[in-house]
Amino acid sequence: MQTFRRTTALPFPRADVFRWFARPGALVRLTPSFLGSVLAGPSHGIEAGSTAALGVGAPGGLGLWLGSASGTVQGILPEALRSLNAVRPQLRWEALHTELEPGESFTDIMTSGPLTSWTHRHDFADGPVAGSTVMTDTVTYRLPPVATGAWAQRRFEAELGRMFDFRARQLSDDLAFHRDHAGRPLTIAVAGASGLIGTQLCALLGGGGHTVLKLVRHAPRGGAETFWDPAAGTLEAAQLAACDAVVNLAGHPIGGRFTARTKDAIYRSRIQGTSLLAGTLARLASDGVTRTFVSGSAVGYYGAAPHHPAGNTGPGSTRALVESDPAGSDFLAQVCRDWEAASRPAAEAGLRVVNVRTGVVQSAAGGVLQRLLPLYLAGVGGPLGKEEWQSWIGIDDVAGIFAHAVLSASLEGPVNAVAPHPVTAEQYAHTLGRVLRRPAAVKVPAAGPRLLLGGQGARELALADQRVSAAKAVGSGYTFRHESLEPALRHILGE
Repeated sequence: MQTFRRTTALPFPRADVFRWFARPGALVRLTPSFLGSVLAGPSHGIEAGSTAALGVGAPGGLGLWLGSASGTVQGILPEALRSLNAVRPQLRWEALHTELEPGESFTDIMTSGPLTSWTHRHDFADGPVAGSTVMTDTVTYRLPPVATGAWAQRRFEAELGRMFDFRARQLSDDLAFHRDHAGRPLTIAVAGASGLIGTQLCALLGGGGHTVLKLVRHAPRGGAETFWDPAAGTLEAAQLAACDAVVNLAGHPIGGRFTARTKDAIYRSRIQGTSLLAGTLARLASDGVTRTFVSGSAVGYYGAAPHHPAGNTGPGSTRALVESDPAGSDFLAQVCRDWEAASRPAAEAGLRVVNVRTGVVQSAAGGVLQRLLPLYLAGVGGPLGKEEWQSWIGIDDVAGIFAHAVLSASLEGPVNAVAPHPVTAEQYAHTLGRVLRRPAAVKVPAAGPRLLLGGQGARELALADQRVSAAKAVGSGYTFRHESLEPALRHILGE
């Protein structure tokens, strides 16, 4: 039996730290996308007898390559096949909470999974400085018979180090966010709660003590879910009436070929859902309850080439785009423009409405980064363009900006959800290569994106050139976890 121990100093009171672990969302927030995913959240928090399940991948670069490659394949499968998770190379890890000393410690064990045994004890003590905490994680484990020896133990504990480094940063940043957004607990409905951003947003809000109501399109599983069907106009108004805020992240995935059918799904899914939510909230406004509507949008609002001579910022301008700049004229610009307009009935009824224009989200669990990782890890990655601006944002910051929009009464109207320091396509490639310790010299020919996305999709997605300003988000009081690309990628990828 081997023992791994990690001590973390936190500048937050012990009661606040322990309370965060006991709330919904902690496991999701602490599970790095380079390790795996949460298959089933804790059934009863950290109470003794509570169960949970994770899907864990292979260690190191192999696991990251397999996970990103399978995620890419999963993303292009028909929707009916995606839910089967047939191509995800993960092993199921089932956990059971066995002991709880409120405010002091809790323990979980692996009841089924890839190891012979695993016991993880979490201890919390007051730190040497008033209002601080010392958290000690003690893991007692036994590797399976096929992985014995000193090398296997060193390799395994290196992976534990990556995981606990991620968890320490994530925990500290989440606690800082909640400290900066202290207030009464809210009830917040979220549409698109199972998506890449929605999953992290719901977990972040739950960690702050807020109650999350998920709008789902299947039969609700308990009181934390309620059914809606935007295409049919079905939504239980009484459920929204009990909410302080509604966040709309629902929409057909963008990333495949821009066929007529796909474009119609992209457009309708966003306009129908937003119109239904905004209209319902507008009708509820007469009850005098103060509510907020936060709805998704994207930097595609400005068009794929706003800096070009024929763009919307003037001849050859490369100044950062701000929220007052005009919309572009291509397909995604039209989608975003109409998407934001669909929220107008709520604003006209007196609700505070925020339209979050999301940049290129960075996560190993989905999106552009996930699709690039297999190439880079195989040593054949490279720039997708050269001087085109890419306004990126880390997954935790985009979830943070949506939560900030809900919790900040002074923020209203459109707000760009992008990091303060955008990069060019060439800079992005070299930064990712440096983080992964891989070359980034193989320039991707323009024909590649066209084969995958079609001509229009390649122009508006892969080859888009958008330098977008984060000044409004910063000016509203949001503190970025990662302002620059390299530290963001190192956190996301555990490097």
